[in-house]
This record gives sequence, C-alpha cells and structure tokens, in this order.
Amino acid sequence: MKRITIAIAGIGGVGRKVAELLFMRQGRYARDYGVNLCLVAACGSRTGKACADGLAADDLDQLIPGLCGPDFLLGENPDILIEAGPTDIRTGQPGLDYIQRALKQGVHTIVISKGALVVSGNEIRESAAYSGAILKVSGATAAALPAIDLLEYSLMGCEIHSIEGILNATTNYLLSAMSERSLSLDEALQEAQQLGMAESDPRKDIEGWDTAAKLLILANFGLGASLSLDDFVVEGIQHITVQTITELRAGGKVPKLIGRVTQKGGVFRASVGIEPIPADDVFALVTGHDKALRVRTDKMGEIISIARSSEPTATAAAALKDLELILREIS
Repeated sequence: MKRITIAIAGIGGVGRKVAELLFMRQGRYARDYGVNLCLVAACGSRTGKACADGLAADDLDQLIPGLCGPDFLLGENPDILIEAGPTDIRTGQPGLDYIQRALKQGVHTIVISKGALVVSGNEIRESAAYSGAILKVSGATAAALPAIDLLEYSLMGCEIHSIEGILNATTNYLLSAMSERSLSLDEALQEAQQLGMAESDPRKDIEGWDTAAKLLILANFGLGASLSLDDFVVEGIQHITVQTITELRAGGKVPKLIGRVTQKGGVFRASVGIEPIPADDVFALVTGHDKALRVRTDKMGEIISIARSSEPTATAAAALKDLELILREIS
C-alpha cells in the first residue's frame, strides 16, 4: 500500500478539525485510494510535533515549544501540506512562507487561509505550475459552499459573465437579526459574539473585507483574473441602521452584503456592498449564517448554490475534499 505523508501548518480550530477528520478517515482512504495516509508533522505559531512513523491524535495535545516554521515542518518531507494558519489579507503571513516553500519543493499544497492567496495569488499559481505540485484552495473560498469547483469544472462549457455572492456568514447573520427582530447592529453583534459566530474584533467581516478576499480568490483562481484588493470598491454594513432596514422592507426589499465580479471583454470589475434584494429573489431567502453564490453564464443560464454549514468542520471538510482530489491524481 502506498504511503502518503501529510503536514499541517496551523493547529487552531480549523487545523485541529482537519487532523481529527484525517484520523477518522484513514480507513476510508486506504479502501478508496489504496494509500496509507500518515500525519507526520503539525505546528502552530510557537509549538509543534513530528514523527516519521506518523502522529497519533493525542500528540496534538502535547506539542513541543520551538518546533515550528517552514524549516521544521517541511524538513519532514511531506507529500502534501495543508496550510490552515491565521490569515492576514495585507501581508499573507504566516501562511505565505509555508505555501511558497512547499510548492518550490514540489509538495502538493491545500490552502485554507485566505491571506497568501489574496496577497500573492499569481506568484503562488506560478510556483505550482513551475514545480508541478498540485494546488487546491477550496477551504479558502466560503467553506462548504460549492464555489471554486463550480467555476473551475462544472461551468467549463460556457463563458461566465458574473459571479455574485453572500459570502460572509457573520454579516448575513447580523443583517438577518436586524431585519427580522429589529435589533440594532450593536445588539446583533453582541448576540453573535456570545454565540461564537462573530470574532471579538469583527471589523474584517463588518467592513466587507472578508467578502472581498473570498471573491478575489474566486475570480483569480476560478476565472483567471488578476485582481488585487485595490481593484475592489468595498463598503460594509457598519453604517446600516434599523431605520434603513425598515424602509427597505416597506418597499419589499431585503438588505444583503453582496460581493460581485463582472467581466466583459476581458475587463473585470469588482465590488462589495449592501444591496436591496427583492423579497422574491432567492438571495432574500438566504438568512442566518447561510451563504450563497450566483453565477451568470452565456450558455448555461444562471446557477445558484446555497450552503448552511458548521464551521470549522465545514472548512476542514472542504479542505479534505481537496485532499481526495489530489489522491485521485497521485495514488
């Protein structure tokens, strides 16, 4: 049976869930792909652990200080890197160093954090193409929502004119709470934080930048664009009031934070902002922490995907879908 080794960069909520699912599915990978899948190294920002014979689940509760960084992790010569660290959409770190090093070494790479793809997506794609390493990014594009695969594979037989989406679960939850229960933004945010659905610092979500980052990755990796965040016109929900929502609802409209990319003649335009959605539009029915994507094409019409997911499990599962796609190619 062929042995495939894996390293995980980032052992936070998502990284640990990835490891948990890996251990649970080892029998499945052996049965379906004929591989013995071993997690040989994992690390966070300050601690890590490695074992050439394969780590066990409880090893992740006994990480050793100082064992971290690309030199440590990639020194174990994994076949596949799963990058699940924290994301910084301005610098791309810490994931960028891991990803670039892995691809240059020919290590197949699954990216979950968005930062590196936003900051250096073109360079990352070039590194993968040069080395021949397989690069997958499903975990960075709205978790369980069918998104990047829809663009890359399912719609290959047509030209895509636009993609638009409700891509941030936090803001969608806040707008739903404000619309349905007349809560103020502050009240809805406090509730979301108590439920663990919003970060203690929610600015990246509320100001629209998380939506922009996901949309940028979809456009660049799914449509072949070369956008940067500077190409986006971005407005968040921080200024919306209950009065504004009440007026919209009186007119039969529902407010949604929509990210949109359009292309015409090879020219791409991108934006994020609050839009009044007609109550009979399917996007108006995407409530709570649901996400949705609408793709308009020339030959296949309009395609819509909707997902309700539980993070970080859904994000981890999306990354492991990428793992199975890689196993299909290399096993």
